[in-house]
Amino acid sequence: MPVSHPSSDKPTALIALSDGQLFYGKGFGATGDTVAELVFNTAMTGYQEIMTDPSYAGQVVTFTFPHVGNVGVNLDDDETAEPVAAGMVVKWDPTEPSNWRATDDLVDWMTKKGRIGVGGVDTRRLTRAIRQQGAPHVAIAHDPEGRFDIEALVKKARTWKGLVGLDLAKEVTCAQSYHWDEMRWAWPEGYVKRKGDGLRVVAIDYGAKRNILRCLASAGCDVTVLPATATAEDVLALNPEGVFLSNGPGDPAATGEYAVPMIRGVLEKELPVFGICLGHQMLALALGAKTIKMNHGHHGANHPVKDLTTGKVEITSMNHGFTVDAQTLPVGVAETHVSLFDGSNCGIALEGRPVFSVQYHPEASPGPQDSYYLFDRFAQAMRERRGA
Repeated sequence: MPVSHPSSDKPTALIALSDGQLFYGKGFGATGDTVAELVFNTAMTGYQEIMTDPSYAGQVVTFTFPHVGNVGVNLDDDETAEPVAAGMVVKWDPTEPSNWRATDDLVDWMTKKGRIGVGGVDTRRLTRAIRQQGAPHVAIAHDPEGRFDIEALVKKARTWKGLVGLDLAKEVTCAQSYHWDEMRWAWPEGYVKRKGDGLRVVAIDYGAKRNILRCLASAGCDVTVLPATATAEDVLALNPEGVFLSNGPGDPAATGEYAVPMIRGVLEKELPVFGICLGHQMLALALGAKTIKMNHGHHGANHPVKDLTTGKVEITSMNHGFTVDAQTLPVGVAETHVSLFDGSNCGIALEGRPVFSVQYHPEASPGPQDSYYLFDRFAQAMRERRGA
């Protein structure tokens, strides 16, 4: 049973992989143990946004960038009210915050939010393990006394059912509908409210990030958010001019059991439709394509994606473990974007209709503005429909 020990001090945290590999480290944040899928993220910034991204439900995130904690945390950068990722793994212990926007430090935040962190880990070796065997099932534990039931933790990792076939959108979606009018952050005002009439958009919340909703508002949309389980009748009753399908976690095929009928009902009304991440996969399923589980997925803020319609390359932010199988796209559905890392599908469009989606996150600003045109495209499609 391969074991990786921290360089010094008594280990107070343990990562147990389902194949029996053990990685010891120094725990921080909440104590106890949890089981999840282990992924790695290559972003150099945004650890708070990543931990509060609902798309990370059921996952522990290994950060390949070692400087985690250096900008602290604050209320403005949460993508949802509470952290959703099950835990984090970092190379170095989180540092003290050194940023004027910080209102708390990462360790205290993790403790208050009930999330386990593991520091002092050889994240390069751990990342290689993830790449070689696919995103593994793991159990992570934090005990200040360093007492671990290794056999029990490995068993938990091995018996966890995983994300395939698991619908997590119902667990992270909103409980009831609400209105959104906050726009993107801008200096020096910060977040301001959109005023006046806007384009009526219904956003389906499969685990929506706040900044996606802000981008819609900044594009001129009057946004009403509905739960993931909303029906076509629920959506159309609001008389929308466009429908947005949000990001989210879990197996798209499982969420599609109730999402696909709704989307097909909306498509019959020939409304503009725009999807991101899980919303992209939901749209693909509704149009007749299939999704598949990836080996270790795409998680990071440096992913090059080519727009096949313009030839331009965008630097994008990604977070997905499932992908649309481009070979299953039916006639009339065009592949519009592809990953330049592995050629996987990153965008589709329904030919002759203002219906499109992308696998990546245009709101996350990795470019930093490479992909904002997608929100404007959605808004323009609604304006043209209104004018017609």
